[in-house]
Amino acid sequence: MKYLRYALLAVVLLLCVTVALANREPVTLALWPDTVTAFLGFGYALTLPLFVIIGLAVGFGLVLGLVWEWLRERSIRVEAKQNRRELDRIRADQPSTAAPTPAAPATQAGRNAAAREQVLAILESKEG
Repeated sequence: MKYLRYALLAVVLLLCVTVALANREPVTLALWPDTVTAFLGFGYALTLPLFVIIGLAVGFGLVLGLVWEWLRERSIRVEAKQNRRELDRIRADQPSTAAPTPAAPATQAGRNAAAREQVLAILESKEG
């Protein structure tokens, strides 16, 4: 599965490099159309290769989508935090039942020896 993922990433990278090499021509990106720039008296234009503009647009879209989802899921995170606090409060209010502590090996060995002695005593009483 790991190699399949690397193969898929290699194919995507190869496609991205191919698109970048095919779109190296400089493109002018203007803030306003020429008529609006002439009317306002100012404008801003940037000349970059097309693949850079496409990459920036995709990156901006990814960041915008991540922020959108983070804001959309805020209510879910708030509700989960409230539920966690309530659960902690309920657990703190319940009387704690002391969990049995595991016996030390020496104590268990002593119990095993005592149990063996009882079994032997029962067997001797039946024989005699």
